[in-house]
Amino acid sequence: MRPIIEMATVQIDITNACTRSCSNCTRFCGHRSPYFMERDQFTRAINSLVEFPRMIGFCGGEPLLHPHFGHMTVYARSRIPKERLGLWTQLPSGKEHFRGDICETFGHIFLNDHSRDDILHAPVLVAAEEVIPDRAEMFLLTERCWEQECWSASITPKGAFFCEVAAHLDLLFDGPGGWPVEPRWWMRTSKDYREQREEWCPKCGVALPLPRRPSMDGRDDISPGNLERLREISQKVRRGQFVISDLQMQGQSGYPQQTYKDMVYRDRIAARYGLYLLLNEQGYLSPMLR
Repeated sequence: MRPIIEMATVQIDITNACTRSCSNCTRFCGHRSPYFMERDQFTRAINSLVEFPRMIGFCGGEPLLHPHFGHMTVYARSRIPKERLGLWTQLPSGKEHFRGDICETFGHIFLNDHSRDDILHAPVLVAAEEVIPDRAEMFLLTERCWEQECWSASITPKGAFFCEVAAHLDLLFDGPGGWPVEPRWWMRTSKDYREQREEWCPKCGVALPLPRRPSMDGRDDISPGNLERLREISQKVRRGQFVISDLQMQGQSGYPQQTYKDMVYRDRIAARYGLYLLLNEQGYLSPMLR
């Protein structure tokens, strides 16, 4: 697994409040009441990443729903250069007044909008340990997890994690929390991940070649064991917004990860905020006022 310092981004997950409740959301939006990171927790997160050489992301949920989003942007840009700050957002209706803060603070935007039915999400809540009972074989597969190879480490109100999905499984299932958010926590490498991996990789299905579901479906694929863990805590389970997985793998997944990445679609979303989005050399979009 990748050392954190080799990751393109470390995410600060400031909230899992969202305008949507997509199928197989990696933040489990809609399962439990949302959290909002406290301002002192956010300050500590930013301070811990000042020396991190790559991008620091504001992520959710929908970050713009955080009641202190404006204050957070001011503090972030006082400590981190704009070219190292990114925003993962839907640009939701009603938050257009943040357009100036967005342009002043973030050098990069990833439009995390899921309003098309050709966006497919992996079945996070299908537990690997239920699909592959042999623990050695299961850990071998999760060792090659595409998410950990492509995505980010994460900070939540419960600490720092080697994997953003593990971070949110810890929140969903009331886990033991992550590492202390302190300077250079991100120097950890795969040898340091063992405790978090043993806790959360067996309960996650991202690494496995399992069928994916359109995000707009609204239902989560859940394995029987995880379903029992969720019955007393999940609002989506109580509403019947789930499908019990048959635990059958299908060979190589072969699914595109972001089938909605076309500029017409992106430009239409940005126009709601009076923004232009220009493709930059890192493959993200830089926001500019119209």
